Amino acid sequence: MFKNLKKQVRPWDYIIILILLIVSFIPLAIFGYSQKQQMAAAADNNTKPIIYAEISIDKKVIKKIKLSKKTPHKLFTLHPHSGEYNIIEVDGTRIRDKEDNTPDQIAVNTGWISKPGQQSICLPHRLIITIKSSNKSATPDNSLIKP
Repeated sequence: MFKNLKKQVRPWDYIIILILLIVSFIPLAIFGYSQKQQMAAAADNNTKPIIYAEISIDKKVIKKIKLSKKTPHKLFTLHPHSGEYNIIEVDGTRIRDKEDNTPDQIAVNTGWISKPGQQSICLPHRLIITIKSSNKSATPDNSLIKP
């Protein structure tokens, strides 16, 4: 079985596989470098960005919650539409959709989010939890080049 496979693989196949493997790590290097620069810029400014969660339903911001070590643990229920519910849990610097009555449970399975740019999305209820930062340079979107 392996002899037939070995006859089918040519030297250029190994080169292509190696190139694809190297290229697959380029996004990791780029995002790691940009995050390092953002952290250094924040340290130079001696300002710590305020991180908060923004909860929106039907593209309307319903609630903004500051996420810090001093934020108390709390649970609250949102009713996006009749017959729908989402139980949101806040625990210090992180937030999640703990429970909802959707069939797929994607937002529940997303788990805790805490870094700027992360989102937990419940499509059937049109509920989005987004982590944002008061410091514009702390969000990863600013590192993208938009035409």
